[in-house]
Amino acid sequence: MKETILEQEILLLKGLARNDKKSTEEIYKQHYNLIQALVVNNNGTTDDARDIFQEAMVVLFEKARSGTFELNCQIKTYLYSVAKRLWLKKLQQQSRFTEEWNDAGNLVKVDEDLEAHEQKDQDYDLMHHSIQHLGEPCKSLLEAFYFKKKSMQEIAETFGYTNAENAKTQKYKCLIRLKKIFFSQYKK
Repeated sequence: MKETILEQEILLLKGLARNDKKSTEEIYKQHYNLIQALVVNNNGTTDDARDIFQEAMVVLFEKARSGTFELNCQIKTYLYSVAKRLWLKKLQQQSRFTEEWNDAGNLVKVDEDLEAHEQKDQDYDLMHHSIQHLGEPCKSLLEAFYFKKKSMQEIAETFGYTNAENAKTQKYKCLIRLKKIFFSQYKK
């Protein structure tokens, strides 16, 4: 029998509270890219994103271990909220807090922000689903380039292409396939 999203989230939280490696890895796998996008798109680096995600995970871990924690939203929403607060605090401490963010707090209503966030979550989920249905070697090639940040030369050597240009051509073809899968699902 297939578990509901709520049941999956509860199992992940219980696993996290027990310090279960698989649960922790699953939370990272499902939600790291969302937090990385938040930080990188707001004056941060990928190193900053790793730090912020780790801090947000510590907060979630401590809450899950408390035994009194009731999650009233999805894990990704909770992590996003904690990470956003942590990142804004860090930007203020480093005097990197931009006017755009200062104004955004005054102009954007919470409902609109939440709605936009939920739409982005759906888009990320759809992209993740599309990548899972991409097939090999495209899935591994795109993950190597975009997530593992490997160079085209490294990818050529790993995947057996004759040179970096051939690997680049294959990456382009894979992106076209991914776009077709994504937009065929997006229209639905």
